[in-house]
Amino acid sequence: MSTYIVAGLGNPGPTYQWTRHNAGFLFLDRLAHLENVSISKKTFSALSGEWNFAGHRLILIKPQTFMNLSGNSVMQSLQFHKLPLSNLIVIHDELDLPFGTVRFKLGGGHGGHNGLRSIMENLGKGDFTRLRIGIGKSPHGDTTGHVLGKIPPDQMEMLSSVLDGGIEMLEMMLKEGLSKSMSLYNNKNFLEG
Repeated sequence: MSTYIVAGLGNPGPTYQWTRHNAGFLFLDRLAHLENVSISKKTFSALSGEWNFAGHRLILIKPQTFMNLSGNSVMQSLQFHKLPLSNLIVIHDELDLPFGTVRFKLGGGHGGHNGLRSIMENLGKGDFTRLRIGIGKSPHGDTTGHVLGKIPPDQMEMLSSVLDGGIEMLEMMLKEGLSKSMSLYNNKNFLEG
């Protein structure tokens, strides 16, 4: 049985709850709701919970330090559970993917994402799995306003389908491995049903 740290990235507090940048938090909230898991234990500057699936133990964490310091919380969790980077899955919003797409990626840079940048600064490298939730680029070029902007109503209506798709991908990865999940889902758009 493997143990994984699944870190959903976001900013704490009601102001940020429904912003695009909180896709990682929204993903874990949806997972907790569907699997009847509580993510409310305060540990390592994060809210955490535990989910057992397909013989794996998943420590779910939502860092409460604000996005640009997410790495502290992630690093402490990994160290406490004595886990290698290969057992870390980070869930975050992704500007380079259109809304409706969710993709796995192994390793890579931070692409300007402050949460990923913080994690990589703390861990020294980026050799971990990312589940990237597409939020699309700003049509006006205002990246900060876009990521911290509220998810528009038409997208809110479809958000649960997108998050459910991401959860399906995570479950497939845990059962059949990352490459199987990537080949099945990485080109799928969850808005098309």
